[in-house]
Amino acid sequence: MLVRFSFQQEHYSHIILVPLVSASLFFLERKRIFSHVETGWGPGLGLLVAGALLSWLGQRHSAALSGNDQLSIAMFPVVVIWVGAFLLCYGARAFRVGLFPVLFLFLMVPIPDFFLDRAVFWLQTGSAEASYVLFQLLGVPVLRTGFIFSLPGVPFEVAKECIGIRSSLVLVIMSLLAGHLFLRSVWTKAVLTLATLPLLIVKNGIRIVTLSLLSIYVDPSFLTGSLHHRGGIVFFLLALVLLAPVLRLLQKWERTERSARQQPPVRLQGA
Repeated sequence: MLVRFSFQQEHYSHIILVPLVSASLFFLERKRIFSHVETGWGPGLGLLVAGALLSWLGQRHSAALSGNDQLSIAMFPVVVIWVGAFLLCYGARAFRVGLFPVLFLFLMVPIPDFFLDRAVFWLQTGSAEASYVLFQLLGVPVLRTGFIFSLPGVPFEVAKECIGIRSSLVLVIMSLLAGHLFLRSVWTKAVLTLATLPLLIVKNGIRIVTLSLLSIYVDPSFLTGSLHHRGGIVFFLLALVLLAPVLRLLQKWERTERSARQQPPVRLQGA
């Protein structure tokens, strides 16, 4: 069901890759994660029981929900059971060292409609605001009413389909992976992920403005052509280019902090 859902819903195309990425991280970090293993009876059995209880409750009370929410409620206990099995087999120490690839598996859980709708609305609103600001900076005459823009001869709406929810989710996931692989401290990883959020809006604004200007000055079919429907990868790569300097700056800051901590304190000689 989950695999079929990931192929049907474009914003969940990443789901089938999540376990593969998690397994790859376990393989790359296997010596560190599994250097000391033990049986974690208490926390492991506790999560196994909790997962089974959540699964039972979900089956009893999810009949009236949407297909997305039903699958979300079904998958969350599955991942909880997997985490419990890991704790049971390898212990708390291995769990702490391998915390990221373990928790990464929760990205397999579809986002509930309540949170997904609000994320889409936030992206839609932010993209409209960013587009309007860019039009003004470029001196393009535009009349805006909510999500509807009127340019010279080209009226259009910033619809939900225009915000690139799939590329936005993938960009956030890639920022999490980049932080785990290239940064050390928790706060720098958090800063990298938080820096991704405004980039999502900027990326969408640039995409909307670019397509609009091409439709005005080149060909009106750009608003409905292949660049509109399949050109998201171009603007996704642009967002990665914008995110790269942030990652480098955080790496440089970590090196500076590490060097400062390693320097011995200066001793003042007495008179």
